[in-house]
Amino acid sequence: MKKISTLLFAASLGLSSLSFAQQDPQFTQFMFCKQVYNPAVVGTNGSICADVLGRQQWVSFPGAPRTGLVAANMNVGNFGVGLSVIADQIGFQNTTMARLAGAYHIHIGPTGILSIGVDAGIFQTKISGNYIAPQTLQDPSIPNNSGITGGPVSNNLNKMSPDFGGGLYYTIPNKLYIGISSTHLAAPTVDGSSTAPSNPGTHYPGYKLAYDVARHYYVMAGYSFDLASGRDALQPNVLVKTDAASTQLDVNLTYMYKKMIGLGISYRLQDAVAPMIVYKSPFGLRGCLSYDLTTSKIKGYSSGTWEISIGYCMKPKDKAKTQSHWNTRFFAE
Repeated sequence: MKKISTLLFAASLGLSSLSFAQQDPQFTQFMFCKQVYNPAVVGTNGSICADVLGRQQWVSFPGAPRTGLVAANMNVGNFGVGLSVIADQIGFQNTTMARLAGAYHIHIGPTGILSIGVDAGIFQTKISGNYIAPQTLQDPSIPNNSGITGGPVSNNLNKMSPDFGGGLYYTIPNKLYIGISSTHLAAPTVDGSSTAPSNPGTHYPGYKLAYDVARHYYVMAGYSFDLASGRDALQPNVLVKTDAASTQLDVNLTYMYKKMIGLGISYRLQDAVAPMIVYKSPFGLRGCLSYDLTTSKIKGYSSGTWEISIGYCMKPKDKAKTQSHWNTRFFAE
């Protein structure tokens, strides 16, 4: 299996330009981290919220994706603000995305909110040949992979570029949501190179890599159907994601008992089926654990995917209304 990973790595770096579809990390629990897909989500539930998520994809598969997410957002009058940081590792590549988000809320009817949001931050990617093991290709045309005594050493490719996104989002909190958004609007090319060694008789080439960051587009929707006189709820959620080269569909259905304990099932088209368990406390704490059962051809090489998230939302207390009176005789009013 490690040899397969190594060969795939070597073949991909043999190209002068690298381009990957669906570069953004995927989350089975997408309904709990909507902020990373759509900046217009921030502040729409009127609470101060924080979320932490960890994902280990394709357990036992060498070089498999590992992803960590930290996000927070809050409401400030008719505005929402938020911050999200994603760290993603897959084989020889490490990617970090950090974004500040802002949104303007337009209240529609008694409970509806239409939100317009944008985010801005950085997209950093690092490519290193150090991952290749146990066999070493000893190829200086791969970043930091010369491994040859007296030979040249090519530094890792480690570049940063600005990152922007935007979206629209409509919600009736705790009832309905629908949104459309895009990430990486600037679609930058992250490139790097090293020069060939000048030692006489040395024929090692330098490397030249170009990593195209593709725009990603998302459509999300969800609804909460009240059951048993409002005690329980049935909640379907849908996420469609595309980079205009490939499209992926995630669907989820979760049953919430007393709106506190939830059992759900998710399906990612041609990839995985994922059961999950959810807990929501009356005090704003939420926890979720899911396990992806891989259905694609890679299922024979991995032990599935684990994902766990913890979130907390705190509703700000309304300030007590101050009353004043000019005369004590009016206190009885």
